[in-house]
Amino acid sequence: MTPTLTPAIQPNLVSTIIPVYNRPEMVRKAVASVLAQTHRPIEILLVDDGSTDYTPEVLAELQAAHPEEIRVLRQANGGAGLARETGRQQARGAYIQYLDSDDYLLPNKFSDQVAALEAHPECAIAYGTSSHVHADGRVLEDPSRHTADRIDYLFPLLLVERWWHTHTPLFRRWISDAAGPWPAFRPEDWDLEARMGALNPRLIHCGSFVSVQVDHESDNRVTRGPSLQALRDQGVFLPRLYAAAMLAGVPFESPEWARFSDECFVSARQLHQAGEASLGNRLLHLAELTTSGSGSLIRRYGTLSRAVGPRLGARVAQLLRTGRWAT
Repeated sequence: MTPTLTPAIQPNLVSTIIPVYNRPEMVRKAVASVLAQTHRPIEILLVDDGSTDYTPEVLAELQAAHPEEIRVLRQANGGAGLARETGRQQARGAYIQYLDSDDYLLPNKFSDQVAALEAHPECAIAYGTSSHVHADGRVLEDPSRHTADRIDYLFPLLLVERWWHTHTPLFRRWISDAAGPWPAFRPEDWDLEARMGALNPRLIHCGSFVSVQVDHESDNRVTRGPSLQALRDQGVFLPRLYAAAMLAGVPFESPEWARFSDECFVSARQLHQAGEASLGNRLLHLAELTTSGSGSLIRRYGTLSRAVGPRLGARVAQLLRTGRWAT
């Protein structure tokens, strides 16, 4: 295999990586929000994830209009994580920004966050406050998630929720490289940030609103409801999240561990019901490992599952909990 050559890093350059699949009009606004940044220099890497409509023509048009700042990369359809990795491998900036094709940045984002990092060399990630709006103009959450809070480290809160959006942080190049590649499975962004969190990088809030998450109805959005593949991905992701939290030194007295244990327990039962015994057993072990109290429901379910088999154990547990057999 030919090794990937890392481009020469350019000081003060912010590289924005935008994966796009069949979003020819939405991506225009995302790109425009980067071009409107008051900070320079910038570069925009548009990664076409195998679009089947006229998105490639739009991307070519954008590149032709701004050849000094926009590059278009193409790959076979592989999902947002692999598209972002394609962009990361080609990025030349000392700072890395990720942006989805349906969201946008506020003009001050790079200036405020680069200034925050320059003022705090001990910090590896700058973030700001994000809003959550609907495409029709309705404000859904402002501020969104925990983006207005001053938080010094990704963990322990990252153990139980992804408390910002993909576009909220700006990364120093070194933490991006140290975390390693984007995975193909979901939640790919949470997994990447967990690996960053394992290194205990300090965070700095820049003190301003920086980006907007846009909610909309679209045929090519990620399915929000449970699915077998989503459950399988949980079976892969949650042990990795556990390992990252352990490396970060999250103490076991932290209340986040109890919520993490419950999440593993719920996912384990769902995997058992779906016939995914191996992945379910992995998460059940994690749930037992991180729960407190030898007589807990989680430990009783673990004993039952090992006694009668994971699939039947899950159905019995459902009966005991609800008074009826699971369908």
